[in-house]
Amino acid sequence: MIMGAEPSSPPNRRFRGTGFGVLFGGLTAVVSIAAIGRAWAACDIGSSAAANGMTLLFFAPLIWIAAAVPWMILDGTLGRRHRRTALTAGLIFTLWFTWFLVTWLGMPDSYPAPSCPGNVPPWWPSFIPA
Repeated sequence: MIMGAEPSSPPNRRFRGTGFGVLFGGLTAVVSIAAIGRAWAACDIGSSAAANGMTLLFFAPLIWIAAAVPWMILDGTLGRRHRRTALTAGLIFTLWFTWFLVTWLGMPDSYPAPSCPGNVPPWWPSFIPA
């Protein structure tokens, strides 16, 4: 044993929740922004691609934070005793949140879309409600 060396400590539980939050929050933001941008482009929503891109860049960190915080809360509360349940709940929330953002921001009802009937882009799967 090396003199003065301390035994390694177990991994910090708080970092695990933060890691999941950063990872899944980032994935949620990227997928949501890409799908919203694609929906806007397909339905001719907005003034130009540059303006739409700047709007989406503004939303990206907000979506990332909004998706990361529930992961940290789930890991800090439910994850202490029921790790698999917390992961399942987090994945279900992430899928729901991504669907909500894409259908709420990407397909606005108030915008007249002559190229997209019902403001639903042609590439949107019919089995997923919009």
